Amino acid sequence: MNIARTITLSQPYAEVVPRVREALAGQGFGVLTEIDMTATMKQKRGAEIEDFVILGACNPELAERALNIDRRVGVLLPCNVAVRATSDGTGTMVQLMNPQLLAAATDNPDLAPIAEEADRRMSAVLATLQQ
Repeated sequence: MNIARTITLSQPYAEVVPRVREALAGQGFGVLTEIDMTATMKQKRGAEIEDFVILGACNPELAERALNIDRRVGVLLPCNVAVRATSDGTGTMVQLMNPQLLAAATDNPDLAPIAEEADRRMSAVLATLQQ
């Protein structure tokens, strides 16, 4: 099972990040956390990396349903979305955590419908970004 779904867009990073936020919101996901990997790597390691942000996305309704089935799911939340400039600087890569990991990691079949719903919504996010 792939851990992520990836698309590459021709638009620059600065334009894609707000579009990702919009597409997530359109599917009921809020962004709970934002980690600026570029700034963090510079500050903590002195390393220069491409523009790179990790957005911690959460759909409260799906999260509540999953947590009510198995509290261990908390270690898999929020769903991470990585947005980074391509290495050649010509576009932006968007990677979404595969929601199917939720059910697979816990081996709890009761989580499968929630993972499928999250997967459908995340697929819609990617489809929106590709328009």
